[in-house]
Amino acid sequence: MSTRSLASGVALSLFLAAVAAAQEHGYTPADIESGSRFYQSACAGCHGPAGDGIPGVDLMRGQFRRASSDAEIAAIIRGGVPGTTMPPSAFTEAQAGTIVAYLRSLAPAAPRAVAADAVVRGDAARGRSLFAGKGECASCHRVNGAGPRVAPDLSDIGAIRSQVELEQKILDPNALIRNGNRYIEAVTRDGATMTGRLLNYDTFSIQLIDSNERLVSLPRSALRDYQFIKTSKMPSYRGKLTAEEVTDLVSYLFSLRGGRP
Repeated sequence: MSTRSLASGVALSLFLAAVAAAQEHGYTPADIESGSRFYQSACAGCHGPAGDGIPGVDLMRGQFRRASSDAEIAAIIRGGVPGTTMPPSAFTEAQAGTIVAYLRSLAPAAPRAVAADAVVRGDAARGRSLFAGKGECASCHRVNGAGPRVAPDLSDIGAIRSQVELEQKILDPNALIRNGNRYIEAVTRDGATMTGRLLNYDTFSIQLIDSNERLVSLPRSALRDYQFIKTSKMPSYRGKLTAEEVTDLVSYLFSLRGGRP
């Protein structure tokens, strides 16, 4: 079998698996294709192409904050979430349903299981002390309502990231920078430069939190230029923490589940 034929066969198998998953909810391939277009044009700007652009939400894995059923997800797509950056949309009920179909086609059939190599190790209590003390993590991150907002909130990080991912982030922060954790530098038309953690951006404006924890909304019409910062603001702890300390810190972070078991 040629490499091209093998690749085509794998792609077809993945597509058929996605279709089968979506059809469990009564969706068709046409629904999925239509929903994909709607998602990329209207949702990916904030949620990211992979659906993990908002902390605590992973749309492609079926992880939502405020909804579980298809009807609830569609209602949020149409009505937004008051008091948050999730705005209402002009989608019809049918169009919102196709976006749900697209998301369901990509989600795993069951909740992600803990990998065999992700057994909890280390001492979470010592890790908590490192978080607040030697590691100085609490100087940037917020946990359960305490701490600054200049870096991502870690209150439920253990529910959405594996231990392997957490350790990688501690040792090599630049290896993977998710859409929801990006920083942005914007230059206004009068030459002022603003840098901060990106909260949201759309056709008309960019919202960020600056180093003083101020929420800044910048109309795009007032900007000369803007760019995403490609390196992480988080320092690497390689060589700064011992292997045992890294394991303890990971254990503490993995215990943070926002009240979830």
